[in-house]
Amino acid sequence: MAEKLKNEAEIDAALVRQLADILNDTELTEIEVERGELRIRVAREIHAAPVMQYAAAPMAAAPAAAAPAAAAAPVSMPSDPATIVARSGEEVKSPMVGTAYLQASPEAPPFVQPGDKVKKGQTLLIVEAMKTMNPIQAPRDGVVKEVLVGDAQPVEFGEPLVLLEA
Repeated sequence: MAEKLKNEAEIDAALVRQLADILNDTELTEIEVERGELRIRVAREIHAAPVMQYAAAPMAAAPAAAAPAAAAAPVSMPSDPATIVARSGEEVKSPMVGTAYLQASPEAPPFVQPGDKVKKGQTLLIVEAMKTMNPIQAPRDGVVKEVLVGDAQPVEFGEPLVLLEA
């Protein structure tokens, strides 16, 4: 009987090592295996709390950064009356903080240019946020009157990106 327990213990140690390797390879946090009456659970601590705090910090800062950008837009508009006239139309605003890209790749042509007719749902540009490319689509059919941002320009939440007219 003692020999049987010794063999099971050896098998268990090998199984535990194998399960630990699976955890490391797959980045799982825990794994459990049952064989008859034997049940083995292997778990590891998640050291992601600092990473989560790091990721949360930019998100918390984003609303604070959006307020100065919103305040800056009205200040610059009245200084140039021609800008007010030129900006009549529907502004397509950024739904997030990120970086605006006017084309799919550096070699590709721009998605749209002033004077282009666009259909509802057509991609106007891309806003990259946290390494995810988010297409910004036309909310309705219209004509691109003006592209208000440059390529690879940082943008704030609510910042006007494109001006559409009927």
